[in-house]
Amino acid sequence: MPPRSDASPPAPRTPAVNTAIPPEQAIAAYQERIEAVLDRALDPAAAPDARLIEAMRYATLSGGKRLRPLLVYATGEALDAPGTALDAAAAAVEMIHVYSLIHDDLPAMDDDELRRGRPTCHRAFDEATAILAGDALQAQAFVTLSTGASALPAPRAPAMLQELALASGLHGMAGGQAIDLGASGHQLGLEALEHMHRLKTGALIRASVRLGGLAGGADEALLARLTDYAGCIGLAFQIRDDILDVEGDPETLGKACGADARLEKSTFPALMGLEPSRERAVALVDQALEALQPLGAEADLLRHLARYIVDRIH
Repeated sequence: MPPRSDASPPAPRTPAVNTAIPPEQAIAAYQERIEAVLDRALDPAAAPDARLIEAMRYATLSGGKRLRPLLVYATGEALDAPGTALDAAAAAVEMIHVYSLIHDDLPAMDDDELRRGRPTCHRAFDEATAILAGDALQAQAFVTLSTGASALPAPRAPAMLQELALASGLHGMAGGQAIDLGASGHQLGLEALEHMHRLKTGALIRASVRLGGLAGGADEALLARLTDYAGCIGLAFQIRDDILDVEGDPETLGKACGADARLEKSTFPALMGLEPSRERAVALVDQALEALQPLGAEADLLRHLARYIVDRIH
């Protein structure tokens, strides 16, 4: 068992997914688990406005890979973290992710019509409702995380809240999106492109892994290794996304392909070519696996998720 950063006994746990089962079964079990957690967190009976909660649920409970919650669970369960805290962290990162998708799809941003095979939130409802749904999901993420992590030993819950805030804001996802918007009409260099995506896409992926580590009381050395792992897979994930936008199947992806080229966006295939982009993604995953080398079999699901990132077709 990797070392904890405090000597406090672990809080009582909810039933865990058996990570000794094949990774595909563990992933399916975690996906089912997060769907139930999100459904409860977005209870329409407790909402003051029926249309707003309907839009929030429409955007959130529409399937998806749930990669970020999977990373929370895979990391936290490897460290024997309390299930209640992991559920809260997994739901919180997914709410932040969905809020960002709702806003990214708006006419002022990417102006997309399809998301996960269905009309985007502003198409299914209206722009004002979509903006409010995103705003409300961002706020609800912090309510969910602060409530679920409240029973953890004192240093952990504040650190988890700060982690999610940093990943979401100026120095994370929002900052990266601003760089992306500011780059409209001109090509970024490769170094600038990597920096942008380490913020826009990578920050929340990194936070997902670190939230699981913090919930499990990982010490600084282990957190550093988990951070290296997450940084590599976050960039590999974006490179694979760029590749799929060139050669993916719209039916499988659930959205139109070729949007990056139409918007003249800087992408890894545009700067490096398709094959070098594939090689770069594979090299990043190899680096991620190297970061996990000192960890035992408890990290096997993290290894599987790293490989999945470069093999996925959607």
